[in-house]
Amino acid sequence: MKIGIVFRSAPHGTSLGREGLDALLASSAFCDEDEIGIFFLQDGVFHLLPAQQAEIIGQKDFISSLKLLDLYELEQRFVCLDSLKQRHLSDAPFFLSVEKCSRAEILAHIQQCEKVLTF
Repeated sequence: MKIGIVFRSAPHGTSLGREGLDALLASSAFCDEDEIGIFFLQDGVFHLLPAQQAEIIGQKDFISSLKLLDLYELEQRFVCLDSLKQRHLSDAPFFLSVEKCSRAEILAHIQQCEKVLTF
């Protein structure tokens, strides 16, 4: 993988999630789909939950835009099992398909990337 995009922060309350999605989509214009890895860990796992209501806290809903990953054929998507367990989300349904990996497996994937952007 050339580029790793890591979502570590919660999707709302800051602009980091939107900036990460923008960076991800911009990167897809310059790289093949198999050269981009997408990682959800720590509070970034909350990006995967369906039916979020960002407008309640005065935020714009950008989470539904993550569905573009399927359109762009960005299929190297990983979520940290340890982060899911810590947040009691192990059995939570996600609106996006992701591969569940241990923290060690996530780090091994990230180490294969030439550049890593963290949001």
